[in-house]
Amino acid sequence: MAMQFYASPEQVQRDRSEYARKGIARGRSAVVLTYEGGILLVAENITTLRKISEIYDKIAFAAVGRYNEFEALRRGGVRMADMVGLSYDRRDVTARALANTYTQTLGAIFSETQKPYEVEICVAQVGATPEADELYRITYDGSVMDEPGFMAMGGQAEAIANVLRERHDASAELLAALTLAREALGSVGGENGQARTLEAKQLEVAVLDRRRPGRAFRRITGAALTTLLGHESVPEADLGDVDAAPPAPAEAKPTISAASEDTEGTDK
Repeated sequence: MAMQFYASPEQVQRDRSEYARKGIARGRSAVVLTYEGGILLVAENITTLRKISEIYDKIAFAAVGRYNEFEALRRGGVRMADMVGLSYDRRDVTARALANTYTQTLGAIFSETQKPYEVEICVAQVGATPEADELYRITYDGSVMDEPGFMAMGGQAEAIANVLRERHDASAELLAALTLAREALGSVGGENGQARTLEAKQLEVAVLDRRRPGRAFRRITGAALTTLLGHESVPEADLGDVDAAPPAPAEAKPTISAASEDTEGTDK
C-alpha cells in the first residue's frame, strides 16, 4: 500500500499562491490610471492577442498572466453584463457586480482545484466625474481591492506602481497620462536596470472616455498612438473608435434554401 504524504491546508495554499505569483510575474505588465477625461489602460503587448477589452458601455477589462485563462474570464463577464442589461436595465451593469462575480469564480478555482489561475485582472468603470471612477483589482486567489486611481499588474508591478504613485495626477490630460504610463512600464526590464523606451508597436492602449455618450471604450492605435507618444496632442475625433460590434441581422434573410428545390423526376 502506497503511503500518502500529508500537507497542511496552510502549506497547500502557500504553494498554490507561489505558483500563481511566479506565473504572473513572468508576463509583461499593464497599468490602469485615471486622468481628467476618463480612465487610461495601457499594456505592454507585442502580440495581436488583446489584454485590454470592452466589457460594457462604461466598463473595461485589463488582464495579465495566461491568455487562455483571462480570456475565459473576459467572455464570462461579457455574457453576464449582456444578460443583466437585457433582463433589467443597462444602468444595472456595474463594475462592482462584475468584480464580485470574478472574485467568487477565482476564489473557487483557487480553493477547489489543483491548479490556480495564473491571472490578475482589473475591472474599470468610468463615472460622470473623476471621483466616480472605479478601479477594481482581482487577484488569482479571488482577493479584490478598490484601487485609488491607479494600479500596475504583472511583471515587476511594485516598481512600476512606485513610479505611478509619485507622479499620478487625476487632473492630467490624456497626453500626460499616456507619457506617465509609458515611462512607468519602461522603467523596468532594461539591461543593467536601465529604463526602456517603448514604441507604439509594443503597447496596447485604450481609454474609457467619460465625455463620450453610449459606449465609452475607445481603442487608440496606429497614427493616433504614434502621435501621442511623440508628445503631440491628437484631436478627439481622431483618437479611435470602439471595437467593431456584431453585424446587424439582414433585413431580407432567405427562408428557402437553394437545396430545397424539388428535383424529382429530372434527368441526372
